[in-house]
Amino acid sequence: MWIVQVEWKNSRKNMEVNKKIKELEEEYKRNLEIVSKGKPGSQEYIEAIKKIGIVEEILEYKRQVEEIERKIEELKGILENEEEDLKTLIEEEIEKFEKEKKILEEKIKEFFSPESSINQKNAIVEIRAGVGGEEASLFARDLFRMYSKFCERKNYEIEVLSSNTTELGGIKEIIFLVKGKGAYGNFRFESGVHRVQRIPETESYGRIHTSAATVSVFPEVEENEIKIDQKDLKIETFRASGHGGQHVNKTSSAVRITHIPTGITVSCQDERSQFKNKSKAMKILKARIQKLYEDEKKSKIDSERKKQVKTGERSEKIRTYNFPQNRITDHRINLTLYNLDDIMDGNLDKLISALKGELK
Repeated sequence: MWIVQVEWKNSRKNMEVNKKIKELEEEYKRNLEIVSKGKPGSQEYIEAIKKIGIVEEILEYKRQVEEIERKIEELKGILENEEEDLKTLIEEEIEKFEKEKKILEEKIKEFFSPESSINQKNAIVEIRAGVGGEEASLFARDLFRMYSKFCERKNYEIEVLSSNTTELGGIKEIIFLVKGKGAYGNFRFESGVHRVQRIPETESYGRIHTSAATVSVFPEVEENEIKIDQKDLKIETFRASGHGGQHVNKTSSAVRITHIPTGITVSCQDERSQFKNKSKAMKILKARIQKLYEDEKKSKIDSERKKQVKTGERSEKIRTYNFPQNRITDHRINLTLYNLDDIMDGNLDKLISALKGELK
């Protein structure tokens, strides 16, 4: 009886997915018509282009599933009339196709999950040096390089919103926007404390040090998603500072915005224009407020920052980067890989795929 219920539920889910795919196909046709007849550059045209890009991938998965099903049916037909010694080979081929089909079907189901629309968004990523002094800043720099290389591989665009560097080229803090389809889905599990074990560039005696950096990730919030009352904002301007605290601008182009109801504060000083700094600060502020409100709805925590990175102590690590052993360990899923050099060069796909599979 239980098996029958499970099969019925799976059948019902497949029917729902097929219905949604048909709706997507209709939407796809409508958007193609808008693009063919619409005015390039108009808001309707831009939205249609975006939707076509997202839907095309799922429709391609569906096409591949149908092609695999056709091949499986052909092989099953051959299997009935084949000699015994060839049956094993054909059965292995069918099993291989069944696995491929299952992976594609999971991708289609994932697209229709409630989190899918969020995962498709751009991502705002924040990296901060934690425990470990200058070495922590140098590791934060290396993490930013790793993510930048990953973005190159994925054809994502990076826009630095705010940064604070050290005299030795390290990064105290950097906040950047990752633009591209599925950016948040690929970065969301990077939130937490990243611990490094290596001989620092600043070490004279060859001793291995342990330090840490924290990473926070938020989905980008679009203009119409959250409304902030200007009365709830405290906006201050000041002169941008360089290394050692010296002022690098004669005008007060840097901006600090505080959202009074939540106490969230964002500063931005990278641009020479006060307007551009304010625009970037608002983008970060909206993402943080939206995430905070979502977390409050779920009653998980009081603050997204506490959830993601806590205090930056090494003991709160989600991942360890051990350079002498060329080893990386993700402690959340007990995964250890011995290709750290490859991962630091931006080859994160295997690691991210494993995290998506375990931490859904």
